[in-house]
Amino acid sequence: MTRSRAQDTNVCGVTAAIAVIDGKWKTSLLWLLESGPTRPGELRRRLPGLSEKVLTQALREMETDGLVHRDVHDVLPLKTVYSLTPFGHDLSKALGPLADWGHERLARLTGRP
Repeated sequence: MTRSRAQDTNVCGVTAAIAVIDGKWKTSLLWLLESGPTRPGELRRRLPGLSEKVLTQALREMETDGLVHRDVHDVLPLKTVYSLTPFGHDLSKALGPLADWGHERLARLTGRP
């Protein structure tokens, strides 16, 4: 799905929501930021395989979509902290039932009740 779909007002609500969380890392970033403000380096440490470039791109897109807030502290070296906006918290809550469904599906795949 392309980034332009995230701005398209002529799609169903589910497509609009998926366009905002599309990609390998955004749901994981939402999950990590749910626990509170976090520096980019910590996000990278907690998500092995996530490059700095992809992290920066995902966080910028999430900021553009109104999901995260970037707070830059004017100290040397610059200190940047990301946190969820109220809109980001709303999305995280909305994804809760989908996460429950996903856990149920995984349990079925492994034969667990």
